[in-house]
Amino acid sequence: MKKSLVALAALAVAGVASAQSSVTLFGVVDASISGYSNSSRDLKPTVLANNFRVPTYTNQGSVKVSRTALANSGYNSSRLGFRGTEDLGGGLAASFWLEAPISNDDGQTGISTFARRSTVSLSGGFGEIRLGRDYTPTFWNDTVFDPFGTNGVGTNLISTANGLFGGFSGYSAAATTLVNRPQIPNVGGSNYVRASNTVGYFLPPNLGGFYGQVMYGFSEQTKYDSGVFTPNVANNSRAGRYIGGRFGYANGPLDVALAYGSSTIGDQYYAGVTTKVNTLNLGASYDFGPVKLFGEVSKAKNKNDYEVTPILGGRPDIDLTGYLIGVTVPVGAGLIRASYSAVKLDTNQPFDFFNPANNLDPKANKLALGYVHNLSKRTALYATIARISNKNGAGYTTGGPGFYNGLAGTTFTPKSATGYDFGIRHAF
Repeated sequence: MKKSLVALAALAVAGVASAQSSVTLFGVVDASISGYSNSSRDLKPTVLANNFRVPTYTNQGSVKVSRTALANSGYNSSRLGFRGTEDLGGGLAASFWLEAPISNDDGQTGISTFARRSTVSLSGGFGEIRLGRDYTPTFWNDTVFDPFGTNGVGTNLISTANGLFGGFSGYSAAATTLVNRPQIPNVGGSNYVRASNTVGYFLPPNLGGFYGQVMYGFSEQTKYDSGVFTPNVANNSRAGRYIGGRFGYANGPLDVALAYGSSTIGDQYYAGVTTKVNTLNLGASYDFGPVKLFGEVSKAKNKNDYEVTPILGGRPDIDLTGYLIGVTVPVGAGLIRASYSAVKLDTNQPFDFFNPANNLDPKANKLALGYVHNLSKRTALYATIARISNKNGAGYTTGGPGFYNGLAGTTFTPKSATGYDFGIRHAF
């Protein structure tokens, strides 16, 4: 009798396993020797001894900080994942996707989180309904229409700047420095690249080249039946919510898409203030054969919504605009990549007659050049070099150390940043 029960159990397990159409283990291991160099300068003039009681000061010149590292994710993000699909019949399928970031340069981070993607979905002729953590619609345009795929020192400035612009902890106009190139996604810091707790819908793939998606992310904040019982704590009522969508057309050499997203990054319940970052971008690419062109324009707005508008109008909106142009050129087994991107930050403050420098908008531009040599379909060697020019207080870097801030009594302003990646990528 016991043997019969064991046999039946084995048959049941085998039946469940056979219903699973496919389960795949996949990943990328990418390692590079990378270098970063950031220069800043003292803009204060030298003041000599005088009879006007003005303190003397000696200009400190320029300071350069640099770092060389064995890094990861210079060409493609290192990852390890599992995905599978079960055919439910009648054109219906259930799928899962669990993808974890890994830091293969030091081995410290493995499958500790599935922060890159963790979704379960149901798909059919109606399209796909996907639940979990996934890329946001607006970030898709950043990475699809970037010749460098938002990886390594060549990552376009639109992506870098927007990643800093929409942090949940609030926003400061001066917070424009990317101290270290992030290797591990922060699931609680921003909704810009990925959003958690989302429900997404994707159009079916048979619409003659038209495609699209919409996404809603829950804030998962506690609501109180009477608002007077809400704790007087910042960012505990609406922060974390996300809503967005992306629609495009891809046919032959042309691919173009428009995306919009709104992320609630903060709130003050009793002050009646909600802070949002709204992002709109348009990206396109066209493959001429000998060359493929890329382009993107983007505008993000950090704004406060007031239940009762303050007498003085409240804090002005902060605008971040940017654009990107890029190109890839196939050369035998290799690919040349190049891009130019630029961003500008506008705090919309009233004109300052006494400090003219405060009227200048922080801005930056970046030039990146790279080459990829494919040894096979899965293995490639790559090299990338990039340079950023910062102006009016902007402080964007390609990674590595932050800009030198100076000792007490000195003021250093970010100037330029350079970086390089030389590495190998293997996919499986």
